[in-house]
Amino acid sequence: MQVVSTIAELRARLGNERVAFVPTMGNLHEGHLNLMRQAREHGDCVVASIFVNPLQFGPNEDFDQYPRTLNEDCEKLKNLADVVFAPAVNEMYPVQQTVFVELPPVASELCGAARPGHFRGMATVVLKLLNIVQPQVALFGKKDYQQLHLVRQLVLQLNLPVKIIGGETVRAADGLALSSRNQYLTGAERAEATLLYQTLRAMKEELLQGAEDIGLLQQQAIEALAGRGWRVDYVAIRNQSDLQPASDEHLVILAAARLGKTRLLDNIEVDCVNFRGAD
Repeated sequence: MQVVSTIAELRARLGNERVAFVPTMGNLHEGHLNLMRQAREHGDCVVASIFVNPLQFGPNEDFDQYPRTLNEDCEKLKNLADVVFAPAVNEMYPVQQTVFVELPPVASELCGAARPGHFRGMATVVLKLLNIVQPQVALFGKKDYQQLHLVRQLVLQLNLPVKIIGGETVRAADGLALSSRNQYLTGAERAEATLLYQTLRAMKEELLQGAEDIGLLQQQAIEALAGRGWRVDYVAIRNQSDLQPASDEHLVILAAARLGKTRLLDNIEVDCVNFRGAD
C-alpha cells in the first residue's frame, strides 16, 4: 500500500487499471472497512482518500475537534487499499474556493435544513475527488442516505463516467449505526443511542402493518425521542428514489437527532406494497 499526499503523486501512481474509490474523512470504523472490501470486487486498484473537508462544516460545528487518526487509519487499510490519498487542505484548496456545486432543492431539506451549506461543501469536494482520482467505481455508505442520493444526482446530471455504489449501513450488535462521531458519546448516552434505530424499526413495522398517516407517525417518533431528552432535527418518511415526501411503495425513514453533544444519523428502507401515499 502506498500513501500519497499530493495530486501529482496520486496521478503518477495510477495507471490504466480499473479504479474503485472510497472517499472518507478518516477515523475509520468497520463501516468504512466494509466499503473497502466491497471496492475490491469492483476494481483492480482500490483507492481510499482521507480528508477532513472544511467546506462541509458550519462555523459552530466540530471541524477542529473531528478525530484525525491517519496512522491508525493506514494500519487498518494496509491489506485493503492499494493507495491512500491523504492531502493537506492547501492541496485540495490551493486558492480560496469560489466555485461550488449548485444542488437541487432537496439539499436544503432534512440534514440540509439543520446544516446550511453542508451539502454544497460535500458535493464540491466529491466532485474534486472524482476528478482527481478518476475512478470507474466509487462507493458511499447508505447511512448518509441523503448524501448518497445527492452524489448520485451529481454524477448523473454532470455526466461523470463513474458508477456509484451504496454500501449497506454497518451496525453495532445493539443496532447503533457505526459512525466516527459515536466516540463523542458518554457511557450513558451510548446506551441511550440505540433508541434511534429502535424508533425507526417501530415506524417500519407500523408502515408494513398498513399505517398511512405519515404525519402522525413522524410526530409520534419526534415526541418519543424528545421526551427522553433528544434534540430532534427531523424524522421523515420519504421516497427512496427522490427523497420527496412519501408517495410510492419504496420508502425510507430518515432521522437525525442530538444526544448530548453528538449528532446521530440513521435511516431504514421499507417497501410497502399496499402503500397509497397522500391523497
